[in-house]
Amino acid sequence: MSRTSPHRHVQESELSRRGLLRTAGGLGAALALGGGAFAATTADAAPSTWTHPGMLHNAGDINRAKVRVAAGTDPWLSGWNKLVANSHSQSTWTNRATATVIRGGTGENYGLLYNDIAAAYQNALRWRVGGTEANAVCAAGILNAWSTTLTSIGGNADRFLAAGLYGWQFANACELMRDYDGFDLAAAQEMMARVFYPMNNSFLTNHNDACITNYWANWDLCNMASVLAIGILNEDGGKYDQAVTYFKSGAGNGSLAHAVPYLYTDSDGYALGQWQESGRDQGHTVMGMGQMGAICEMAWNQGDDLYSYDSRRFMKGAQYVAKYNLGNDVPFTTYTWGTGQNCSQSSQTVISSASRGQIRPVWAMLHFHYNRRLSLDDKYISAFYYANAPEGGGGDYGSTSGGFDQLGFGTLMYAK
Repeated sequence: MSRTSPHRHVQESELSRRGLLRTAGGLGAALALGGGAFAATTADAAPSTWTHPGMLHNAGDINRAKVRVAAGTDPWLSGWNKLVANSHSQSTWTNRATATVIRGGTGENYGLLYNDIAAAYQNALRWRVGGTEANAVCAAGILNAWSTTLTSIGGNADRFLAAGLYGWQFANACELMRDYDGFDLAAAQEMMARVFYPMNNSFLTNHNDACITNYWANWDLCNMASVLAIGILNEDGGKYDQAVTYFKSGAGNGSLAHAVPYLYTDSDGYALGQWQESGRDQGHTVMGMGQMGAICEMAWNQGDDLYSYDSRRFMKGAQYVAKYNLGNDVPFTTYTWGTGQNCSQSSQTVISSASRGQIRPVWAMLHFHYNRRLSLDDKYISAFYYANAPEGGGGDYGSTSGGFDQLGFGTLMYAK
């Protein structure tokens, strides 16, 4: 198949989301404008003024959850109850920081990191929403320990998955804690730039010396998300721009046009987009919704609307994935790509039913953006979300790494 990206139509005459936010003045404007629709972004430059907190959650998300939970209002209360029932959210969690994390091959121990990140994030949420100091102390302790202990990430090729997934997740936990006195922001910023970013950059630049199409979309996506998150955490415009540029025009399978290579319209008139991993299995396909969703949400909170980029191509992909995983038929075009180091050709001729219907906490973020912020009909995304709400997080979806590929708790933090 051709790997050439189709022409991206951007209406230059329309104000970008960032332009609107700048015009109206910073975070207050972001909150005031949060319910409206925005044109695809027309500028690639990193924000001149950074928004904090400004990754998966902004100040408005946090305040809304705080107010609704205090009032005992659903679905926020149900989401909160999922959080407080999770063993990772308890303030008694003890970190297991180690100098070297290994994913893939001999000596794997990466479960130490993903469990501790889930605990840091969940304790940070409990502090932000519930105001409990013990949870803040716990979250800060976990993050400080890893920031001053972790020196390297090793293993086989899977080490790049660890660098990507746990990079953006660790940065998000740090972002929630960045104004807490007991959290060492400088140590976290330094460690992220020293340990995670070089691996993220290496993968996006060299793809482990493999054919550019060898690795599935998720490999690119998690590393893009990590670069973006480090850019926000460290207020590093170069890294932020690197991630946004790769999302729009990168050569690998994680860039938008490669991640959603074929577009369709179903018999009910809904626009669909075939996801790059659809012929592989549905667990990794749904994982992709969480990885690309995280990129779009983090960029949104800094003023860039990647959700709507290329005529909302990501929404079309998400509708396709949700429709199939709800048990419906979707079209599939033979997908051909180059593998290994010599780009030996491989093809998938049918969509995979493996792990069809797998539940991951990725849909709330997409539903509440497209349906509530933009007032769009997201029939399949909406149906899959409501069939499995409220969303939990790490520890609620099994003990293996797939249950920790996303931070979760979207019902609590995104319901509108």
